[in-house]
Amino acid sequence: MDAPGFVCALLLCTVAAVHGKPTLRKDRVIFQDPELLRQAHEDNKSFQYDHEAFLGKDEAKTFDQLTPEESKDRLGKIVERIDGDADGYITTDELKAWIKRVQKRYVYENVAKVWTDYDLNKDNKVSWDEYKQATYGYYLSNPEDFEEATDQFSFKKMLPRDERRFKTADLNGDLVADKEEFTAFLHPEEFEHMKDIVVLETLGDIDKNGDGHVDEDEYIADMFAHEDGGPEPEWVKTEREQFSDFRDLNKDGKMDQDEIRQWIMPQDYDHAQAEARHLVYESDQDKDQMLTKEEIIENWNMFVGSQATNYGEDLTRNHDEL
Repeated sequence: MDAPGFVCALLLCTVAAVHGKPTLRKDRVIFQDPELLRQAHEDNKSFQYDHEAFLGKDEAKTFDQLTPEESKDRLGKIVERIDGDADGYITTDELKAWIKRVQKRYVYENVAKVWTDYDLNKDNKVSWDEYKQATYGYYLSNPEDFEEATDQFSFKKMLPRDERRFKTADLNGDLVADKEEFTAFLHPEEFEHMKDIVVLETLGDIDKNGDGHVDEDEYIADMFAHEDGGPEPEWVKTEREQFSDFRDLNKDGKMDQDEIRQWIMPQDYDHAQAEARHLVYESDQDKDQMLTKEEIIENWNMFVGSQATNYGEDLTRNHDEL
């Protein structure tokens, strides 16, 4: 992690070109702690988090090429789409609905991009065997190419882990995933029935001593590599206090699965709602708790400014696509 701005659960996935040599990739499913999200807003002067929430990941390269005038013009068109009742005001609820819609669209578009890589027989389904062949086929056929102990350990760990996740996503138990089931497999954080898998994988990644719990040192090690032997930064000391005061709920010196779930997926916190409230608060000039098109465009940098990366093609899409 670059800073303590985000609390992350580490989900390890493998990706590969079909029949190609697999490579490991670490995907972090981000779950914002309410207090740390507030800090992220304060610390992130480039508004990167806001851009991602408002426009979606992988959708902003267009904005990097736009002039401020072009960005404002296109932002105005998005505002008209968000204003569901066309009354000229954007409410927190309308912004929240938009943010949720953007996130959902990103998830399904992400699955669509990789679908053909895994649907090897083109039957519009992905079986476990197809996924295993596409992802691990080279490793299974050429184990001699993975002589390093680290590589061997990684792939031997990943395959059963992926199989467990696949079987959880496969609701009818036929080991064949339709697009909805495969979406749950690739994006478990978006599906209620996959939340236990997210917790188990987080535990598996952070629990280095294998005791089935996450102690304070393991919790810190997931965020901070103490390589130089010097004193810990202040933010690490703060995280140690967070662990003691708020993570270790039963005060036994470690987190169990229930405490991990509360940490990464707090039930009483709605990220889209929090982001919508933040955007309204920062842009509501007349403090009527609603935004006009003019107020949004006045604060355009927060919503779509060209400083951001990975946010932007919303503006070139047809209304029905959004």
